[in-house]
Amino acid sequence: APAPTAVAGEQRTESGKSRGRTPRLRTVRETSAGGLVVSDLSRPFDELSAALIGRVDRRGRMMWSLPKGHIETGETAEQTAVREVAEETGIEGSVITQLGKIDYWFVSEGRRIHKTVHHYLLRSTGGELSDADYEVAEVAWVPLVELPKRLTYSDERRLARMAEGVIAELTAERDELIAKVERVRALHFGEYVEDEDRNRCFECGDEWPCPTIRALDGGE
Repeated sequence: APAPTAVAGEQRTESGKSRGRTPRLRTVRETSAGGLVVSDLSRPFDELSAALIGRVDRRGRMMWSLPKGHIETGETAEQTAVREVAEETGIEGSVITQLGKIDYWFVSEGRRIHKTVHHYLLRSTGGELSDADYEVAEVAWVPLVELPKRLTYSDERRLARMAEGVIAELTAERDELIAKVERVRALHFGEYVEDEDRNRCFECGDEWPCPTIRALDGGE
């Protein structure tokens, strides 16, 4: 997305004197969606990476940002985020949760545009990095700990910091679930338990296999 450009009602010379008002620009509202797609979430935070895209601006600078694009007719914002991430990075993903939205103004082709971008946290499910999209100059897996330095736009750096907190919560919930399941398995198979009734889960009291174990085993 282009960097926000200041919009003024009149042009001024270096001395500050008015040179006359510019024609009023037509206001257009646009909505896009994209996301932060993260590698294997089972690994520690400092080993995780996110797929970023790089575009070259008019000055020849590489501008690193999150993949995103317009919401097409009939799409939800989540569907757009998944599609745009795949198209711009080559990485397939599934939405975990919403990170937030960014809105800003800029001028393009004689229009004053108010853009809103919905961002999501995605889990990588497959694919390979690809810069096949004609709008993308480069793609890269960037360690999450380096995002504040690599991302060009401050709003996206803020989203990256929010993602760190979300991932920490998800990791804590995962670890808690793993501990619970291990406890259920141990209790069911008689470790630490003297009761001879092995047909019920000693954690929840349901007949074996209990819902927790079925969920762990993929619903089987």
